[in-house]
Amino acid sequence: MSKHAMSLLPRWCSRIFSVELNGAPFYFAVKEKHLGEDVPRVFREVQNRDKCYSVLVYCSRDRIKTAKFYGELKDKLLRDLPPECRLSPMSSFLPNVRDSLVKGYFLKGNSDTSSPIERLLSDLIQHDPVLVCSYSPAEDGQQWTQHMWSETASQVMDVAKGYYVVPSEAPEYHPSTLNMINSDVYYSFDEAYDVMKKCGDIIPEAKTVLELLPSRVEARNKPDFPVIVIEGLDATGKTTLTESLKDTLGATLLPSPPECLSPWRARFDQEPPLIRRAFYALGNYITAEQLGQEGMKTPVIVDRFWHSTAAYAIATAVSGPVCNLPGEGSEVYCWPSDLFQPSLVVLLTLDPEERKRRLRNRGQGKTDEEEELDHNLLFRLRVEEAYRRISGPACVTVDASPSADRVLQQVLLLIRGKCHL
Repeated sequence: MSKHAMSLLPRWCSRIFSVELNGAPFYFAVKEKHLGEDVPRVFREVQNRDKCYSVLVYCSRDRIKTAKFYGELKDKLLRDLPPECRLSPMSSFLPNVRDSLVKGYFLKGNSDTSSPIERLLSDLIQHDPVLVCSYSPAEDGQQWTQHMWSETASQVMDVAKGYYVVPSEAPEYHPSTLNMINSDVYYSFDEAYDVMKKCGDIIPEAKTVLELLPSRVEARNKPDFPVIVIEGLDATGKTTLTESLKDTLGATLLPSPPECLSPWRARFDQEPPLIRRAFYALGNYITAEQLGQEGMKTPVIVDRFWHSTAAYAIATAVSGPVCNLPGEGSEVYCWPSDLFQPSLVVLLTLDPEERKRRLRNRGQGKTDEEEELDHNLLFRLRVEEAYRRISGPACVTVDASPSADRVLQQVLLLIRGKCHL
């Protein structure tokens, strides 16, 4: 067992454990004594002969390697576990304590699969950042116990001391919200740059991305012309509107992420959130450099910007219903202080069924996040609400269900009123 894991054991019974089932978190805790508590929801549908396990990845000093290890662990488990084994995201944390979140996976197997599962876990425990626990029911199925695995004389065994598994109320704050800043969402050029720079030795493409960045981020004169950002989910009419605004206003149209990053998007989409989000955050600073230059000559229309980067990252990091999002006014929704602020941000909204109909008619491929929007209602609701809560500047919502001409006229009225064009 790692020294880092051992250092947390004195507070082990203060920690809360979360298992994500069907997109929603379910919580439990552990105690040294059982006082007749009910069986936690996670274990209610587990059969008496089944056995469950948790694999937690502790954060080392090198959070790049930890993030990579965590992502690769999921691939290894999916590849090597018996097909009958169920794998779910899991975490452990101290309630309302920043940076206490430890991520991992929860495994459920039956009596026929326990041996191959435990062989795999025996190999995993050799890795320093991994802590494995097993969960077993009492004969009556009314109590479950947790045992930590330890390696002694090259033999993996349960630590003799076990803990009773008991229900736990949901914490005041979803645990991810306390570990999100400059990890899932970046709020400065330097933070994102530092992550990308440290990736250079393990991801060759990271060095190329760094070469495309502005030499430094500094305060610049305000452009002579307004910068208008158009936000919204796919198939809400962003492309049609941005092209129309370009022609009507004689504006420059810029995409975000910038086109110069297109060759590497698929590569970084495969990376864990810490690295993937840094890549897209730096794309915003490249776009900011471009719009600052173009805004000295013409109005600028931007197809998505920081709102999209943040809204999708927040909605992905936080599972479950909208109430799990950071509360309105949270620092999570604040615009980065060193990133150019547009003159106006328009958020196009559309009825979900109409949006799906438009997507089907387009017949184009979708990103993994857009695929998630289609089959996960809670995820879509979280994205939409995160958009609305971002401040500095906030989004102005426009219904995109009328004809394209009517939407254009409505947005032009907003631009003329706000930007005096």
